Amino acid sequence: MSTSAQPSAETDSPSSPATRSEGTVTDRLVELNARYAEAFTDPGMDARPVLHVAVVACMDARLDLHAALGLELGDCHTIRNAGGVVTDDVIRSLTISQRALGTRSIVLIHHTNCGLESLTEDFRQELEREVGQRPVWSVEAYTDADQDVRQSMQRVRTSPFLLHTDDIRGFVFDVTTGSLREILPAS
Repeated sequence: MSTSAQPSAETDSPSSPATRSEGTVTDRLVELNARYAEAFTDPGMDARPVLHVAVVACMDARLDLHAALGLELGDCHTIRNAGGVVTDDVIRSLTISQRALGTRSIVLIHHTNCGLESLTEDFRQELEREVGQRPVWSVEAYTDADQDVRQSMQRVRTSPFLLHTDDIRGFVFDVTTGSLREILPAS
């Protein structure tokens, strides 16, 4: 392993052993950004997605959404959180995406083996005991990804703030095969 501050092919990954011994992960990411910025050219885009779509998905590191959906820079708005659940903040982001930036379609993506499947609302109680204050947010844990996608689709469809609710589709991404399985809305 290289001990110099200069990056090498061996240390190009933020998760490489050199990252742990040569500073923080954030230091390494900033260093990698400097390299990125050296070759960067302004693509001349604005904030409006070319495909007029917003994708809501889990923050799980195993999901490379652009690659999985064949998307390029500028194609979509991507909104990610734990579980990919539709919370008030997701509705806020979708509302801005639609009303200010022209999106019309919404794709919701949960995935197999999600960490939220192993949590419960007890997590909030544990936090309250530890820090002396109960979080105002809900964990939004679930045990059935299909049902939670249906619930998320319903939350989007019934939001009074969203202009376009006719093209909302939900999926479960399989983290072992890379494929999407469409979930039909509740009847």
